[in-house]
Amino acid sequence: MFMLVNCSNCHTPLQLPPGAQSIRCAICRGVTLIADPRSLPPPGSSHQPYPPPSSSTASSPYNHAPPGAPPQVHGRKRALIVGVSYTNSRHELKGCLNDAKCMKYLLINRFKFPESSIVMLTEEETDPYKRPTKYNMRMAMYWLVQGCQPGDSLVFHYSGHGSQQRNYTGDEIDGYDETLCPVDFETQGMIVDDEINATIVKPLPRGARLHAIIDACHSGTVLDLPFLCRMDRYGKYIWEDHRPRSGMWKGTSGGEAISFSGCDDDQTSADTSALSRITSTGAMTYSFIQAIERGHGNTYGNILNAMRSTIRHTDSQIDGGVVTTLITMLLTGGSVGGGLRQEPQLSSNEPFDVYTKPFSL
Repeated sequence: MFMLVNCSNCHTPLQLPPGAQSIRCAICRGVTLIADPRSLPPPGSSHQPYPPPSSSTASSPYNHAPPGAPPQVHGRKRALIVGVSYTNSRHELKGCLNDAKCMKYLLINRFKFPESSIVMLTEEETDPYKRPTKYNMRMAMYWLVQGCQPGDSLVFHYSGHGSQQRNYTGDEIDGYDETLCPVDFETQGMIVDDEINATIVKPLPRGARLHAIIDACHSGTVLDLPFLCRMDRYGKYIWEDHRPRSGMWKGTSGGEAISFSGCDDDQTSADTSALSRITSTGAMTYSFIQAIERGHGNTYGNILNAMRSTIRHTDSQIDGGVVTTLITMLLTGGSVGGGLRQEPQLSSNEPFDVYTKPFSL
C-alpha cells in the first residue's frame, strides 16, 4: 500500500512505499526524511493531494471561487514543456523535440518566462528524471500547479502522440476518453484526460491562469474542459457545452484554464516538414508560434483563425509528411486517404468572447 507525502523542498506529492524512511523527489531531486512514520496517513485512508471543490454562491456551476475580493496578486510564471519523439520505435516522430525547443524559446523571449521556471521533459535529456516517462510527466504536472497562487501564469505544452480509449463512466459525450502517450506508454500505459483534469485544472485557485498547448492527435478535449469553441471557416463560433451528463465536476477552483489543441477529438495531427520547409515540426505548434510572431496574438479568436489558416493553406503540402503520418496511424487507427486534415481547437473552463478577450501568458 502506497501513501502520499509532500516533498520537504518543493512540496510535490510523492508516493511513499510502506516502511520507507526517506524518498527522493523526481522533480527537485531533494530527499525527504520520514522522521515519524506515525504522522503519515494510515493505510487505506483516502488522503488526497488536493481538497474537494468548495461551495460557491456564484451563478456558474463551474466557478468554485470563494466570495469576496480576490487575494493579492502573486505573479509568478511557470511552464512544463514535454516533447516525446519515441526514438527508435515504430511510433517515432521527427518534430517533437523541435517543438519543445521552439516553445521554450518563445516563452523566454516573447513572454518573459524565467528559464529557471521551465521544466523540459524530452528524450534528449541525460537526467533520467527529465525524460518524458509516465511517472515523470505525472510528477511534473503536480509540480506545475504546486503552490499556485492568484496572479500566477502556468503553461503546459505537449508535443507527441495522442490517442483515445473507451469511456465507461458516462462523462464523455462521444464515449471516448482522450489520452497522451508518454515515451513508455506501451508498458506503463497512457495518461487519461480525467487525470490531466484532476491534476492541473481542478486545483487552479481564483486569479491563476493555465494555458495548455497540446500538439497531438485526438486532442480537442484532452483537458476535459467544460466548454469547446466550435468555430467555422468564416470565424463564426458558438461554445459547445461538454459538461458531463453525470454531473461530474470538471472545472477549476476559481482559476482560468484555456487550451489550444492540434485537432478535434476525431482528427489526427501532422508531424511534417511541409510548414517550416527546413525541419520537421508539429503543424499545430508551428502554426501557434507563427500566429504570435506575425502579430495575430492579441485575442484568442485571432490566434485560432490564424492557426487554422496556416494549416489550411498548406494542406496540399502536408502530404509530404505522409510517412510520419502513417506512423501516427499505427497508433491512432486513422486514415491518410485524401491527405491529412486537422483543425486546431480552443476549449475553456468558462465561455467568453474570443474576439474581445485579450490573450496573454
